[in-house]
Amino acid sequence: MLTYSRKGKNEKMNPDEKQPFLSHLEELRKRLISCAIAAAAGFVICYIFAERLFQFLVLPLKSQLPSGDKLIFTSLPEMFITYLKTAFIAGLLLVSPFIFYQIWMFISPGLYQHERRFVVPFVVFSSILFVGGALFGYFVVFPFGFKFFLGFASESIQALPSVKQYFSFAIKLLFAFGVVFEMPVVMFFLTKVGIVNPTMLKEKRKYAILLVFIAAAILTPPDVITQLMMAGPLLFLYEVSIIISRLAVRKKDKEAAQEDL
Repeated sequence: MLTYSRKGKNEKMNPDEKQPFLSHLEELRKRLISCAIAAAAGFVICYIFAERLFQFLVLPLKSQLPSGDKLIFTSLPEMFITYLKTAFIAGLLLVSPFIFYQIWMFISPGLYQHERRFVVPFVVFSSILFVGGALFGYFVVFPFGFKFFLGFASESIQALPSVKQYFSFAIKLLFAFGVVFEMPVVMFFLTKVGIVNPTMLKEKRKYAILLVFIAAAILTPPDVITQLMMAGPLLFLYEVSIIISRLAVRKKDKEAAQEDL
């Protein structure tokens, strides 16, 4: 684990103290390069299927559009760029377990030996929760949200959603749901390092509820239905996080008792 001491204004760091810091930076560089190579490989694989992937991405919207209506693109390179973005995002999702693994391997030297065995659960549950959040947004939230927005069309007003706008909107929501579904994993590790505990989480529940609705209002479109569909799972995950935090504390106390023996 990287350690260093505070120096006075005119004191210099000696070579022995510089080395751990430089090694830390070198390790970070290697992990970033590994993640970049994996992302590039995922991009190449997914670009082969970019058109199919985009067609799958727009299914929730197409199912709500009137018969015969289509998405439009307003500039010549728009579809090409959209396919590139689709392949890049899909590639990241494809290699996300490897990226989570690299993140864990970078922070693991700063952990105790008994904490390093969480690498497999961390990678598995982080990947499952992220993908699960994105799938929840795709299959549950999208149909209701698009139905709401397209409901403003009338005989004199026609909805003409563009490819660029839809892609930006959809990816923002999918990543938002993927990230917020990581709450139980984050709470587990915050508990392990002593930043939070189940008692604190229970006492701050009312503030958490307020923050959940604020986050839902920021991350989702300005309609009540979509906001509630994000706030609901977040509140549920917060309660799950309290249970997970309690289990983490019990395990931590048990390990401390065994060390004392």
